[in-house]
Amino acid sequence: MSTLSTSLPGGTWTLGDLTVTRFGYGAMQLAGPGVMGPPADHDSALAVLREAVDLGITHVDTSDAYGPRVTNQLIREALHPYPESLHIVTKVGTTRDSHGGWPPARRPEDLRRSVNENLENLGLEALDVVNLRLGNARGPQPGSLAEPFETLVELQQQGLIRHLGVSNATAEQVAEAQAIAPIVCVQNMYNLTYRQDDKLIDELAEQGIAYVPFFPLGGFSPLQSSVLSTVASRLDATPMSVALAWLLQRSPNILLIPGTSSAAHLRENVAGAGLPLSDEELAELDEIWH
Repeated sequence: MSTLSTSLPGGTWTLGDLTVTRFGYGAMQLAGPGVMGPPADHDSALAVLREAVDLGITHVDTSDAYGPRVTNQLIREALHPYPESLHIVTKVGTTRDSHGGWPPARRPEDLRRSVNENLENLGLEALDVVNLRLGNARGPQPGSLAEPFETLVELQQQGLIRHLGVSNATAEQVAEAQAIAPIVCVQNMYNLTYRQDDKLIDELAEQGIAYVPFFPLGGFSPLQSSVLSTVASRLDATPMSVALAWLLQRSPNILLIPGTSSAAHLRENVAGAGLPLSDEELAELDEIWH
C-alpha cells in the first residue's frame, strides 16, 4: 500500500507526536443501517478502507460503538498489520442499546471496558487517540467531565492511550479537560450552516490543537442548500465538494473525516475537497451563516 499524503488536499497536521493527513476517513458508514450490524457488502467495506490507505490517508476515525464492534473489526481485517504512517482515532463514552440508541457509558468501569474492547477489536496494544464522547444525540450538554476524563488520563498513564481528545463538547468542557491533561483534538458538529464553534476553532488553532468537524452537510435549510448548490453548480462541483473545500480553507487546524461506504465516492470526496474557493466565493458561502 502506498502513502501519498502530499497528494491529498490540505496537507498534514500534527496530533501530539503523530502526523496525520488533514483529509481523513470516518468509518461510521461501514456498519449496517442505523450504524448497527454488518455492512450490506463486506468486501466493498474492506475495499473502501484499503482505498483510503492507497490514497495516502493516514487518519481513520472510528468507534467500537459503531456496529457495535463492526467497523473496528473491519478495519483490522482490511488493514492489519497497520502501516506505520496510519493513525486510528477512536471514541469512548457511549454505547448501543437493543433499539439502536446511543446511551452514555461514561462510568470508570464503562470506559475501561470500552478502551480494552477497542484495543482488542482493532488489534492494537495502545490507541493513538481516544476522544471522550460527551453530551447526547441532541448535541453538547453542560456539566463536568472531570471523572470520565480523569479515568482516561489514568489509562493513558498505563500506556493504553497515547493522546486524548473530547467530542460533542462545550467550550467550557474543552477548557476543563485542558486543565486536567493535554488534549490534541476536539470533535464537534460544525459546517457552513452550524458555526457555533467559530471562536473555539480559532482559539484551538492558536494552541496547535486540531478541530474535527462532523456532519459537513447536516442541518441545512432548503434556502441554505439552494445557496450552496448555486455555488457548486457555478464551479461545476457537488455541494459536498464545496462544503468540504470550505472546511479545509476555514482554518488550518480543521481535519476532515467524511465517511462513505463506496471507494468511488471516497475518491470523489478527496478530489472535491481540493477545490479552490476564491475570496468572493468564500464571502458568498459565509452569507449562509449570517
